[in-house]
Amino acid sequence: MSYVPPPSPQSAAPVQEPVPNHLAWAIISTILATCLCCPLGLVGIVAIVFASKVNSLLDRGDLEGARRASANAKTWCWVATALAIIGLLFNIWALATGGMAEYMQMMQQMQG
Repeated sequence: MSYVPPPSPQSAAPVQEPVPNHLAWAIISTILATCLCCPLGLVGIVAIVFASKVNSLLDRGDLEGARRASANAKTWCWVATALAIIGLLFNIWALATGGMAEYMQMMQQMQG
């Protein structure tokens, strides 16, 4: 009879879940917030800064710092996204209340 040794225990290295950097969201929300909500949208730059720190902190082995930077980036992304939504709603309101009427009046003057 042949002897089969038991499988060797694998190293029990903790499995790390990936830390998202939210960089794409930060860039898109910053651009939209700035275009739709004037210079207030530039607060999204804070999100871009924190998002760009995540990968460098992970490369240095600072997992907790990367998680904090990711959480801060996500928070500032939400702020920039909220400003973009507020700006969009304001632009829709402005167009609906006065902008469209002015446009229609101008078109009627051009036609007749």
